[in-house]
Amino acid sequence: MANSPSAKKRVRQTARRTEVNKARRSRVRTYIRKVEEAIAAGDQAAATEALRAAQPEIMRGANKGILHKNTASRKVSRLHHRVKAMSA
Repeated sequence: MANSPSAKKRVRQTARRTEVNKARRSRVRTYIRKVEEAIAAGDQAAATEALRAAQPEIMRGANKGILHKNTASRKVSRLHHRVKAMSA
């Protein structure tokens, strides 16, 4: 358990950051899920719109440290390919 004042402060800061990061991670997952649901429904227009909304959110997650930059790019790329494949 934290004993020094600086350690106690660090515990408080970590708890606060954890809450913020959890909310951001949840937000990114929600946007990804919306795209995947539109793809599963076979609605290309909705999938395209959802992807357009999800892409900045995913990259914002990478900038904020929720996802690694390459992970975010990979997710966007794979979603993009799946949406594009719907038109073929």
